[in-house]
Order: sequence, then C-alpha cells, then structure tokens
Amino acid sequence: MKWNMRNLQQQLGFALLRLAVGLVLLTIFYIVWDILSKGAGALSWEFITAKPRKGMTEGGIWPAIVGTFWVSIVTILFSVPVGIFAAIYLNEYASQGRLVRLVRLAIRNLSGVPSIVYGLFGFALFVNMANLGLSVLSAGLTLGLLTLPWTITASEEALKTVPLSYREGALALGATRWQTIRTNVLPYAIPGMLTGTILGLARAAGETAPILFTGVAFFWPHLHGFPQVLTSQFMALPYHLFIMATQHHEIVKVRPLAYGTALVLLVLVLAMNFSATWIRYRFRKKFKRA
Repeated sequence: MKWNMRNLQQQLGFALLRLAVGLVLLTIFYIVWDILSKGAGALSWEFITAKPRKGMTEGGIWPAIVGTFWVSIVTILFSVPVGIFAAIYLNEYASQGRLVRLVRLAIRNLSGVPSIVYGLFGFALFVNMANLGLSVLSAGLTLGLLTLPWTITASEEALKTVPLSYREGALALGATRWQTIRTNVLPYAIPGMLTGTILGLARAAGETAPILFTGVAFFWPHLHGFPQVLTSQFMALPYHLFIMATQHHEIVKVRPLAYGTALVLLVLVLAMNFSATWIRYRFRKKFKRA
C-alpha cells in the first residue's frame, strides 16, 4: 500500500513536470510562430539593407541594424573584460570574508534592478557628468553596466566548477597564482564564462529603456564611419520596434514592418544564444579529449 502511494506520487510529480514543460514550449512555439508567420512576408533584401522612407512606412531597417551592432560592440568591450577580471579577483584572490560576501550580494541585487533605472543612471553618469552626450558610446556603456552583474555572476560560478585540486597541483609545482589561474583554471572555466556572458549580451541587445535616455533616436538614417559613429545618435532594433508597434501615426499600415523588425531581432537574439551553446560544446569537447 505504501509503495503504491509513493509510486502514485511519483507519477503525479512527473506528470506535473511534463505539463509545465509542455506549457512553456507551447507558449514559446506560439510566440515564434506568430512573429514568423506575420513577419516573414516583410523580409526582403531591401528591408534588410535600405533606409526607412516616407515617415518610416516604406524602406528598411539597415540603420537600426547598424546602430544595434555598434552599441553591442561597445557593450562587449566594456562589460566582458571588466566582468571576467572582477570574477577572477573575487573568486581567486580576495579573502573570503564579510566584505566579499557583501560585494557578491550587491552584485546579485544589481542584476534584478529594472533596466529603466540603468537608463536613468547612464543618462546622469555618461551623458551629463562624462559629457559623452546622446551617443552610441553612452548607450553601450549603459548596457555594459546592465550586463555587468550577469557577467560577473556567470564567470564566478564557472570558476567555482573547476576542482580545487587543479589549483593545488600547479601551486605545488612552483607556479605563481596567476600562472595557475591562466593555465589550470581558465581553460576549464571559459565555456561557462562565455555562455553566461553571451546570454547576458543577448538580453542587452533587446533592451529599450536603457538606450531610450542615452542616445537612441526615432529616425536617424545617417550612417557615420568609425570613430564618428561612437559620438552620434543612432537607431536600434528594439526601440524601432517599440515605435512601430505603439507610437507610429499609421500603426495599421506599418504593422507588417513591425513584425518584420521583431523577426530580425528574434533571429539576432537566437543566434547569440545558439552561439553560446556552440562555444560551450566546442570547449567541452576540446578539453574532454585533452
């Protein structure tokens, strides 16, 4: 009798888990199918490579793609090195006392701060105090601050997965602390570090609120070269989608363009997620054979 009750509880638990997974997958498939079915018709070479025309009712989204690319580059160059080195210091060098625990708690709390707060902070810090103005640089640095807690947390968790014996063996052979980290720790932690970092950057690429205050424009078809692009305003895919879907004066007319923009942004985010999975797989396969 007791065994039957346990078996029933187990079957019920598995059924609830399957139901939860099914609901999540069903929701994801519905969203993807809705965007794909309504946005595929708007996709064309002109839509990808042309500038918007006639009040953004015609043309394409090339300036928004370029703006998103440059903002993402600035975000990567700022958040990835700072986040990885901060994680290395916290996990490998810092004395594990109360202060470090408070720092970790602060980092985890920052990852839950609403993105619009980062936008306001970036406006005050980069646009006003640093005199960077409304620009790609201000927006990229703001998104870098947004992703920094994710990068630090993911990198530190990846470092914790490396066994302590790897460090002790290198130190016992006379290696310095940095040589130990560089040769015996980082190669095995890099897959997890890069995966968490790329996922954080994928989230940043779809954010609207932080760039709303720091440089994004409703209509900015001017495509400057490097480095002038860093100090100018820009268009971006998430803000372009927001305007087309909610603020445009001809919402019904531009709705297919909005779905097309959503599809391009979705493909961009999915590509970053799949690249994270591929990088993790390649590194794990490499070090498994080694």
